[in-house]
Amino acid sequence: MKKQAVFQEVAQQIAQRVYEGTYVTSQKLPSDYDLAEEFQCSRLTVRKAIDLLIGQNLLVKEKGKGTYVMKQPKIQSGSGGLQSFTETAKIQGKKTRTEVLHIETVKELPIEIGQLFGDYAKEPIVYLVRLRYFDDEPMTVENLYVLKRYLQEDTAELTKAQLESSLYQVIEANIEIGYSHQEVEAVKSPADIAKLLQVPQEEPMLLVHSMTYSASAKPILYDISYYRADKYTFKNTLVRQK
Repeated sequence: MKKQAVFQEVAQQIAQRVYEGTYVTSQKLPSDYDLAEEFQCSRLTVRKAIDLLIGQNLLVKEKGKGTYVMKQPKIQSGSGGLQSFTETAKIQGKKTRTEVLHIETVKELPIEIGQLFGDYAKEPIVYLVRLRYFDDEPMTVENLYVLKRYLQEDTAELTKAQLESSLYQVIEANIEIGYSHQEVEAVKSPADIAKLLQVPQEEPMLLVHSMTYSASAKPILYDISYYRADKYTFKNTLVRQK
């Protein structure tokens, strides 16, 4: 593997400080001289690192005044294709934490969800409710219906660590995830969801319905999730049909 150039390593460390909140929006960075001394490199290396981060829209330079941290956009889901919550967080330099609020093997699905699973609705399906965090900030409440066969033979065998990790990773040990059909709508948060996400009642939320399939169109999981609209957004690429 090709080793990173020194200026790329310096840029990575500065970016990490932005993501972690050490450098905040509108904050002026230390001088090139101070950064060079701190990172034990030349001022030219620091300038190249800063130019790289300016090109990535993380920093902005004001002539004669210095370099500042740009206001960061909302966390984007979908900008890198179909990704799990954990994968999205990792790309954006954040850590995830999960609280499992409820788990059961459902005996009967709501009619509209059963129709999405088709014949597979006759199989055991696990219903899982999870509260997900980016760093220590509550971000989404997930209501998941997952075919039990893609988790493990017995729900009791699922460890706490597995339930609190990326379910995509657990599922893909059994079947490859292919694609997801997703619908996003703006809603007012129900009282119980607002409490979990620590926002005012009836705060605007993004309600996301998604059905995930294997490449051969086998249903895997159905997800109804509430996301904080003030912190999260969805980005999709639409291809024009000829």
